[in-house]
Amino acid sequence: MNHNGHPFSRRRLLAGAAAASAVTVTGVATAPTAAAAPTHRSTTPLVARDRIGSAALHAPDGTASQGRFQPDFHDRLAAWLAFWSANSPRAWSAPVQVLGTVDAAGDAFVLHAVRYRRDDELHDGFAAARADGTRWAALASLHHHFPTVAVLPGGAVRVVDGPAGFTGSAAQVDFAVGACRELWGEAGAGVSRWQEYAARPLARAGQRGDVASRAGWATFTRLSLRRGLGTESYA
Repeated sequence: MNHNGHPFSRRRLLAGAAAASAVTVTGVATAPTAAAAPTHRSTTPLVARDRIGSAALHAPDGTASQGRFQPDFHDRLAAWLAFWSANSPRAWSAPVQVLGTVDAAGDAFVLHAVRYRRDDELHDGFAAARADGTRWAALASLHHHFPTVAVLPGGAVRVVDGPAGFTGSAAQVDFAVGACRELWGEAGAGVSRWQEYAARPLARAGQRGDVASRAGWATFTRLSLRRGLGTESYA
């Protein structure tokens, strides 16, 4: 059975992801901080959607589903998924299923899995119960696009709408420390010196800048996504 529906081509996903990433790292002086993001938008009508970007929306049990989203949040989720796919291995199709649930307010989403197709079979590019490089890759991609990312018991990941960027939250620092250790082999990384260790992948890639800046955080999360999916490596 064909689960692709109306799949995006990888070329379109690459273009969309490039545009989304450009928005992430530009406009630093005028972009609002994540802390300034509105938390209540009850006057904004929710939109019913059964897809996120190229992927059909499914409940955590795998059944086809539909959710009601804040329009800008749904757009941000689609941009995130395009970014994740554009940095995935070439042998993977565009994502065909996203398993998760949207909150009643339409501005938060709990992600359980992302599935792609290869050789006419479905595979998990991220699965909540699996602890490996793909988990860190998914977390990196979500931290790239959302200010609030929380790992829940059981491994599912909850994201909340808002402008991307480094906020200095404990969750962001914990992710950076874990990524340094698990993806980049920096066993000495810790909360007190995480920026020193996180700067090393940037330097290996020929990038300069403060990892705690908006642009530096975007670069670190992009490199970590590619590292976790095995599409980039540095000595």
